[in-house]
Amino acid sequence: MSVRLSIIIPALNEAATIKETLDAIRAIRENPEVIVVDGGSVDETISIARSCGVSVLQSKGRGRGAQMREGAKAAKGNVLWFLHADTRPAPETMEQMRRALENAKIGGGNFTVCFDGDCRAARFLTRLYPQLRKINLFYGDSAIFVRRDVYEKAGGFRDFPIFEDLDLIRRIKRLGQTVHLPARVVTSSRRFENKSFALVFLRWTILQIFYWLGVSPHRLVKLYPPHK
Repeated sequence: MSVRLSIIIPALNEAATIKETLDAIRAIRENPEVIVVDGGSVDETISIARSCGVSVLQSKGRGRGAQMREGAKAAKGNVLWFLHADTRPAPETMEQMRRALENAKIGGGNFTVCFDGDCRAARFLTRLYPQLRKINLFYGDSAIFVRRDVYEKAGGFRDFPIFEDLDLIRRIKRLGQTVHLPARVVTSSRRFENKSFALVFLRWTILQIFYWLGVSPHRLVKLYPPHK
């Protein structure tokens, strides 16, 4: 398969992280299409992204689901890679992705997550994610990629404010296999810093239980404070 990759990055007030992420993409030494979809930033996110020479869209909707949906519509590639604005891919990620997609049965996949920082929460989550993979559960911060045709058949991202990743992954799995790749992506642990991790983790677990029970993400997001 000839891979024409589009990287889609939803962003909202990510001036502190967006350049580092775009620099990490540049270090891969390929030439993918990169689209930053801004959700209404009031900091320097947009100007920093433009100074890095990538395309910038301003989303009509708020929330990662709506932003990534708009980015996918504008993308030209036959493989879509959804990368969080505070997640940095290792140089080998793209080559591993290409090799995996040589198997026509693979519809998409993700990578190994490592949370940065030395706090207890970061170490715990870095150890937890491999255990979640054992039950075939993974999230958007693990840098999800998907063939465009599979993405479109699945109906794409819905405009969910949270759990947009779990929703899409569930539909992708109905259409083909997903693969976990060993290359690392390093994501920020800032949402857990200077906070009670136990309370944050408990709230997230409860919200996810309600989601699996069928409660709308549009209702659940009211109980999920935005990270800074």
